[in-house]
Amino acid sequence: MAYTCSLSSLLLSPVPNITLLPSSFSSSSLPFPKSSLLSATKFRAFASASAPSSCPTPDVVVTREQGKNAKLIDALAKLNIHCLEVPLVKHTQGPDLNKLSSLLKDVIFDWIVITSPEAGLVFLEAWKAARCPKVRIGVVGAGTASVFHEILLSREKTLEIAFSPSKATGKVLAAELPNDGESTCEVLYPASVKAGNEIEEGLTDRGFKVTRLNTYNTEPVQEVDHAVLKQALSAPVLAVASPSAIRAWINLVPKSESWDKSVACIGQTTALAAKKLGLKNVYYPDNPGLDGWVESILEALRMHEKVEKALTC
Repeated sequence: MAYTCSLSSLLLSPVPNITLLPSSFSSSSLPFPKSSLLSATKFRAFASASAPSSCPTPDVVVTREQGKNAKLIDALAKLNIHCLEVPLVKHTQGPDLNKLSSLLKDVIFDWIVITSPEAGLVFLEAWKAARCPKVRIGVVGAGTASVFHEILLSREKTLEIAFSPSKATGKVLAAELPNDGESTCEVLYPASVKAGNEIEEGLTDRGFKVTRLNTYNTEPVQEVDHAVLKQALSAPVLAVASPSAIRAWINLVPKSESWDKSVACIGQTTALAAKKLGLKNVYYPDNPGLDGWVESILEALRMHEKVEKALTC
């Protein structure tokens, strides 16, 4: 677990006085649009020669699997936002993983549906093991598509990203995936064990023949170093990318701790899971992805600053 500290501290620009928000506040209750809040966010950086050990309380806890938080940390570092990396999940092999490469060799699918970066990474390994057969891929959004970037730039032209829905959710993907041809359209859906059924059900209802393979699983981290957890609990924003991470966090927070900080989710699915588990201050972008996630984090930090100012008035 790495504590990421920049050489500048974050200060938000002055904001108008507001009434203290109740503990039940959520992003949906904002009295003005998200865009107004985000456009008003400005930063002033002051140089500091502090060593990492004397860095201030982290602004954001990043929680993806170890080694997969770098892009978010880098994006926030450019805004002088301090991050504490506390991986809350780890990925393990799913029960159907061994079937994936052989199926790619033996069956020609009209579509391969990929709905998360991890599903994409697992698929790529199996695709290479199957000697790179020609495939047409539908991705849920830009974040998922990014895992195929290097392949698309290479000389290998047998993999095509041919579809992305108008909104980056599984439900919309299932409603919009093109069904071309008079014969039954066959779809391969490599997924997480914990993924819901809305994609295969939505596609089946539209006449697709769907083969789902549970190629990986997302397991919660059971234990975090006490000192690191104490730091994490003090941060105003928790950034999460999956319902599994939310559940892991809830299980790690001591029962004696009245934790009521903000949660910035990568997308709506994770946000709904957070709210279902009783978390109140939940933020998420309309379209999942790194840029929207960063904006949601900024929004959460902005509101935290407003509440802090109200408390000191």
